[in-house]
Amino acid sequence: MKMNPLGRTGRSVSEYCLGTMTFGTQTDEADAHAQMDMALDHGINVIDAAELYPVNPISAETQGRTEEILGTWFAKTGRRDAWVLATKHGGAGVKHIRDGAPITGASVRTAVEGSLKRLQTEHIDLYQLHWPNRGSYMFRQNWEYDPSAQNKAETLANMEEVLDALQAEVDRGTIGAFGLSNESAWGTAQWLRLSEEKGTPRVASIQNEYSLLCRMFDTDLAELCLNEDVGLLAFSPLATGLLTGKYQNGQTPEGSRKAINGDLGGRVSPRVFDAVQAYLDIAAKHGLDPVHMAMAFTVQRPFMCSSIFGATTLPQLEHLLKGAEVTLSDEVLAEINAANRAHPMPY
Repeated sequence: MKMNPLGRTGRSVSEYCLGTMTFGTQTDEADAHAQMDMALDHGINVIDAAELYPVNPISAETQGRTEEILGTWFAKTGRRDAWVLATKHGGAGVKHIRDGAPITGASVRTAVEGSLKRLQTEHIDLYQLHWPNRGSYMFRQNWEYDPSAQNKAETLANMEEVLDALQAEVDRGTIGAFGLSNESAWGTAQWLRLSEEKGTPRVASIQNEYSLLCRMFDTDLAELCLNEDVGLLAFSPLATGLLTGKYQNGQTPEGSRKAINGDLGGRVSPRVFDAVQAYLDIAAKHGLDPVHMAMAFTVQRPFMCSSIFGATTLPQLEHLLKGAEVTLSDEVLAEINAANRAHPMPY
């Protein structure tokens, strides 16, 4: 498993990251622990969670259960140090988490303490802000995203306050590195500028959606992150399962994410299945498994730190890991880029 630098932290992470957002809903504790064992056995050393998780569905009753499952594995095995542990501070709008309040300096301490307790650890290696207070163009909001009502002075003041709180956690030893999620190029640039001016934790990574079907990162964020050593942690590299081909021709397998969330969070669109088929055809032409091709595409991008995959079941994880050594040829990459031009942003 190839290792990549985590920003300028001096730490390295595997190019595949174990995602955990189904741990506690679709994936029970025993299977989740087995996935953690298998991932480590295959050289994966980074695992990503969030205080919000699990999802499918998100609920007050299950909130925090994912972190608890990771915590019981750490306690049972004594192998907490085997992982670069990443988790996230929930953003504004989730009513059952701090009454939907935004991220503030004060909320950082509260959220960190909650995660540490559930995770049964004293230290979080990468602490991420799940989405910006001012909103985000991610989650299919890019079609109508309008930043014109933002108050720049308030945004920057909040960033400074949060950076001070993050520094306090670093000083306490509760967190190591700091990362963003669902951020824009402008927002990332401000976090970088302010942290350098103040001497507070520097952005190490950004976790945004990236896949064959969602390539918004290729433009301004790619340039920013390459020049500033901010690695992408790509989420949904399989486009919530669309790129496996299992939803083609009207199929909805029992127990799948689409069976629970019919439009896959807005990803099911009139154009998406034609786009998927274009990539399935490329994979078939070159004798590639579509899952392996989709994952290999993400990790071969020059700005990639780690690609976060989720497996509901152990057999799914086993299948995905078989493609960890796949490298796409220049011919395949050229055909992928042609398909992207023909089917841009299908959702």
